[in-house]
Formats: sequence, C-alpha cells, structure tokens
Amino acid sequence: MNLLGLILSGFVLNAQTNPAILNWLQNTTITGRHYVKNNSTPIVDAALANCQSIKYSAASVYVATNGIPTYITGPFQDGNPSLATAQNAIFKLPLNPAENTGTKTNTNGGNIGLFINGVALFDYRDGVSWQNANNRLGGGPLTQTNGQGDGVWNRDAVVGERLGFDCAKAHPAMGNYHHHQNPSAFSLDLKVISNVCTLYASDGLYAIDSTKHSPLIGFAYDGFPIYGAYAFKNADGTGDIVRMKSSYSLRNITTRTTYSSGATVTAGPPVSTTYPLGYFREDYQYNVPVASSQDYLDVHNGRYCKTPEYPNGIYCYFATVDENWNSAYPYVVGPTFYGVKSGVKVTSITETVSTYTPSTTGLKSVIDANKINVYPNPASDVVAIQLNHLTANNITIELYDLTGKLLQTSQILQGSTITYFDTRTLYEGTYLIKIINEENVITKKIVIAK
Repeated sequence: MNLLGLILSGFVLNAQTNPAILNWLQNTTITGRHYVKNNSTPIVDAALANCQSIKYSAASVYVATNGIPTYITGPFQDGNPSLATAQNAIFKLPLNPAENTGTKTNTNGGNIGLFINGVALFDYRDGVSWQNANNRLGGGPLTQTNGQGDGVWNRDAVVGERLGFDCAKAHPAMGNYHHHQNPSAFSLDLKVISNVCTLYASDGLYAIDSTKHSPLIGFAYDGFPIYGAYAFKNADGTGDIVRMKSSYSLRNITTRTTYSSGATVTAGPPVSTTYPLGYFREDYQYNVPVASSQDYLDVHNGRYCKTPEYPNGIYCYFATVDENWNSAYPYVVGPTFYGVKSGVKVTSITETVSTYTPSTTGLKSVIDANKINVYPNPASDVVAIQLNHLTANNITIELYDLTGKLLQTSQILQGSTITYFDTRTLYEGTYLIKIINEENVITKKIVIAK
C-alpha cells in the first residue's frame, strides 16, 4: 500500500488521539502584553492569551480564543493605528479533513487558519493591488481593495508591510492580530532583516531548530495540520531532518506584463528598487518538484508525510523559510487549499459537544538541557534564555550570584520560548541561571563582562 493508501485507511482519529483536539495551548490565567512605540517596557493587557477552551463533536473541533498570544505584540511602526485586541471568537475546524478532488479553493483575505495559540493565519496578501477594478493607478500609489485585490499585481504583505510587523512577525488588521508567515522572531533568523526586536524584544510561537522536526504549530481552514520549517526529508518519516522548501521561485522578468503562464495582463510597474521582484504575488512561478525531491513542497505548500503527531501519515502544510530562515513564499498555506475548506468563525456552538481538558502530555514538560540557549555569553546589558520547543506549562527562570543570592526572576510563559534578564546593574563575574518547571531544574552559567 502506498503512502496515500496508508493515510486514507487510518485517517479518522478518535478524540483521545486526534492532534486537532490535543495540541491547542489552553490558558485561563495569562493575559496579553503589548509595546507602544518608544517604550521598551510592555503594557499588561486585560484579555486572556492563547485559547480559553477546546470543545469537540465527532466531526468538528471548536476553539474559543481571543486571538492574543502570550508573546509581546507591537509596536507596528508603519502607521497602523490598531492594537491586538480580543476577538472573543469561536473557530470551527474539521476533525477529519479530506482532499478537495475538484477545483481547488483559493486562499482569501482574512483568516485562513489558526495557530495553536489561537492567533490567526492570513495568506500572502495585504489587500492592496496595483490597480482597482475600474481605474489603473498609472504609476500612482497602490490602492486598498477591501482585502480582495483586483486579481492583478497583488502586493505581498510579507514584503510590502515589513515595517509594520512586530518582533514576532505579525500585526493586527482592525484589532485581529495575525501572522502571514513563519511565526518565529525576526531576531532568531540567521540573517536578521528587521531591527524591531532591538527595542521591542519578543519571541513568536516557536524557535527554529534545524536538528529536529519542527512542532505542529496550527491548522488550516481545511483542517490539515501546519508544521514549522523543518521535517524528515522523506515523506515516509525516514531520513535526516531537513528544511522544507518552497517550490516557488522568482521569475526572471524586468517588466510586469504577463503572468508566469505567459498570459498577457494589464501591466504593473517595472521591476525597480521601489517595486523589487517579490513585491507582488505574480512575481513568482511554481516549479513542479521532481519525484525524488521529497523536501520540496507542492503547489499548496505542503505534502503527504508522516510526522511525530501523525505517525500513519497525513497531508501537512509547512511554514517555509529560505536558507537564512527568512520567510519564503507562499509562506504557510496557499495560494490554494489542498483540502475541502470548511473552517469558519461561529457565534455559538449549535451541536452537542464534549470539552477537552488538557494534560501536560500534549507538549513537552521535561526540559532538555542541551536544547536551551543562554546568550550572549559573555553578556553585558542583557541576557536571553531561549528554549527550542514549546511547553505546556510556564517555566520559571531565576538568576543567582555565586553566593546563592537570588537576583532576578522571570518566566517563559506557556506558548512562548524566550525571556530576558537586564544585566546592566550587575558587576562583572560569573552568575547562575536556573530553569525550573514541575519535572526538573537545570542550571547554566553566564559570565557578565562590561
């Protein structure tokens, strides 16, 4: 039986084993935080972060969330007047997703999926295009078209709105905080392309680790899972851990008069420093991967494969990045859904459901000493403590001098991976950092050098 047969024969999962029920980050105590411009001290908000409840029926899972993460949001330095605000939403997603065997459904403006912390996923677009339906803006400014665009030269949000993303690579649309791309912090990329984290440190949903399979980070509106950037090379769950690669590439063009298919369209702006290649979605072309290149993804940015959560195999999307860990088009899902899109925001639950009460087994509760980064070391002004995996519980971080005196205390919150200590007032010397949760205590040394 081939991999597809394995998937179809063992696909329907019960409530006790279905990752679409088990893997949401539930929280009833932690509230969100946000920065305002020119102030590196976050403001504590009233809205609860992550997901507040998970309910399910035989066919659907219902995720109640404010759409607020535990990592710090903002500021949004492109003039966006909005803050991340509570959505008080219930999202209904299919528990037993199925391939769409007919015409594939395009992704759309607005929510197309949900990360495991209840934060929205948007596709590549920002609702701005070179022309609207009735009037070409001949060399003038791009025009907002209510999130839909006009189908010709649609601006890529990841490129066009970079200035407005916070450290976690996200921003709000009328309060609806969302990621268009891989949800890890700018400062953790191998090549840092935004300096927003310098004053407004945050972390994002997970930290990329090239040595291990990335975590399950969300679900698309067709119900299929979304993973981070790295996975097993081979779809059958074997081989090295490798970066999952987008099969889209930039076209070799200097003018914008045709689609990648060769079809003639109303001209967009010539390629320039103002409108570089990649500024528009139509600047990309899809390259069908050869059969042996299993680490190259399909036209929807996914593949059939086995994963830690789905050992029998399932179709998966991946949050793609390039060799520098910068986000790579089409970023997460799109430009079409693989499966039947049925995810939706609902005002209430109208069927009989059960409530899922989480345990600590859905995510790691034991801390791996070899997977904790304390940096920089030596440090002068600030030291960061970074996990490379999500945890189900809050983790306490304590800073001691060598006499055993406790100097500072912090936490890595559920759904986060990083925290910081301000070391500007410390004398030069060696200090101890303790990382503590219910299962174990790990001690790391840090040197302060002015």
